[in-house]
Amino acid sequence: MANSKQARKRARQSEGRRVLKAGQRSMVRTYVKRVIKAINSGDHAQAMAEFQLAQPIIDRIADKDVLSKKRAARLKSRLNKRIKALAA
Repeated sequence: MANSKQARKRARQSEGRRVLKAGQRSMVRTYVKRVIKAINSGDHAQAMAEFQLAQPIIDRIADKDVLSKKRAARLKSRLNKRIKALAA
């Protein structure tokens, strides 16, 4: 347990950030699952529409350092690759 006043404050701040980031990570996962569901259904137009919705969310969360920028780029790239394969 934190002993100093400063350490107690840092613990409070860390807990608040952890809760906030958990919700944001969950939101990203939900959007990604929607895209994957559309891809698995075989509907290219729906998959593209869901990807268009997910893309700015992923970027925004990466800007807030909830996801690393590289992980966000990798995620978008993989989703886009699957959508393009669906069209072919």
